Amino acid sequence: MADKKAQLIIEGAAPVELPILTGTVGPDVIDVRSLTSTGRFTFDPGFMSTASCESKITYIDGDQGILLHRGYPIEQLAEQSDYLETCYLLLNGELPNAEEKAKFVSTIKNHTMVHEQLKTFFNGFRRDAHPMAIMCGVVGALSAFYHDSLDINNPHHREVSAMRLISKMPTIAAMTYKYSMGQPMMYPRNDLDYAENFLHMMFNTPCEIKPISPVLAKAMDKIFILHADHEQNASTSTVRLAGSSGANPFACIAAGIAALWGPAHGGANEAVLNMLDEIGSVENIDKFIAKAKDKNDPFKLMGFGHRVYKNRDPRATVMKQTCDEVLSELGIHNDPQLQLAMRLEEIALTDPYFKERNLYPNVDFYSGIILKAIGIPTSMFTVIFALARTVGWISHWKEMLSGPYKIGRPRQLYTGYPKRDLNK
Repeated sequence: MADKKAQLIIEGAAPVELPILTGTVGPDVIDVRSLTSTGRFTFDPGFMSTASCESKITYIDGDQGILLHRGYPIEQLAEQSDYLETCYLLLNGELPNAEEKAKFVSTIKNHTMVHEQLKTFFNGFRRDAHPMAIMCGVVGALSAFYHDSLDINNPHHREVSAMRLISKMPTIAAMTYKYSMGQPMMYPRNDLDYAENFLHMMFNTPCEIKPISPVLAKAMDKIFILHADHEQNASTSTVRLAGSSGANPFACIAAGIAALWGPAHGGANEAVLNMLDEIGSVENIDKFIAKAKDKNDPFKLMGFGHRVYKNRDPRATVMKQTCDEVLSELGIHNDPQLQLAMRLEEIALTDPYFKERNLYPNVDFYSGIILKAIGIPTSMFTVIFALARTVGWISHWKEMLSGPYKIGRPRQLYTGYPKRDLNK
C-alpha cells in the first residue's frame, strides 16, 4: 500500500521521505506520521487535508457525486434495500442473506423496549426543552441502565451495545417527542417494521391507534437509509475521538448527538424550514434570491449545495422522488411553506447562477419538506437525523476498536505569549 514516497524539503535540514499510501479508490494519501522526528508537524484547520483514520465503511467522491457504503452506491441501497439491511451491511461489511437478515431484524425488534425506569428520567427536563438536549442526556444515561455491555474490549459487549443503540433509538426519539407534547409515551410494537414502529410511537396514542401509511413508512425508511453514514463528518469523527479515550459506547454516541446538533451539521434540514419561515411567501422569493447572490449580504439559502459534494448530492435525487410521492399521498397542495419550497427548487434547477455553482437542492432540502409534510415538528428533525446516523456512528466505533488505535490528540500552532514571569 506504500509503494511510492514523497520528499519534503525543509531549508537547512535533510530531506524527509514520507510514504504515499494508496486506498482501494480515491486519491493517494501522504503519511506524515514520521514528521514528529523532525520536531515539526502539519497545520490543517478543519482537517480538510488530513485523514484521521483508515476505514472500510463508506467512501465519498464529492467531485463526482458518489457515495458508497461498503462499495454499494447509495442510490441502489435506497432503491433495492431497506434500512435494517443497510444497518447490517454497515456493521458487518456484507449484505445479509435471508437467514441472517431475519435473525438481525428479530434481534432489533426484541430490543426496542427501554428500561421502564428510564421514563422517569424524562421528568428532569422542562417540557419546552429542545429534543436534542433531551436526546443527549437520555442516550448518555443508558450506560447507567445497561451495565452488562460496557466492556469495550469484549467483542460480544460491543455487539450487544450496537444492537441496543440501533433498536432503542427510535423509542427514545419518540419518547422525547411525546414528552414535549404532554402525551403518553407509546410502547413499541414487534409486529411493525422499523420505520412503521417509529411512526406508530410518534403519532398514535393509547386511545386511538391508526394504521401507518405504507407510503409514509417507506419515505421514513429511505430518510433513514440516506442518513445512515457519511464517512468522517464532524459527528462521526467526534464518536471516534471519544471512543479512542476508552469511553463507553453510550457516552460516545451521546457525544456524536451533541456534535450533530450544530446548525452547520445535523441542523441543516431544520435550518431549511427556518429559512422558509424567514422568506415568508412566494412573493418574497425574488428579494431573497437577490440577497443570496449578493456577496455582501449575510443571508444564505439553506439546503442548496454541499460542503463535500461539488456536483449533485447523490442522496438528493432519491429524496426528491420520495418527496413527490409523500406530497401526492398526503394531497398537500395548498400549504404556503411547501409551495415556497417547490418554487425555490424550480429556481435552483433552472437559474444559471445556481447551476454554474452546483448549488442544487441537497438531501436536507428534501428531507425537511418530507418531515414537515408528515407532521413532524422542526425541532425533531435533527433527532431523526441522529436516529438514522446511529448505525454509522456505532459502525465506525466498532471498526476503530477492532484493531490497533491511539487516543486522538490533535496538535496546535501556539500563538500566545511565550514564557513570562509573574513579578508581584
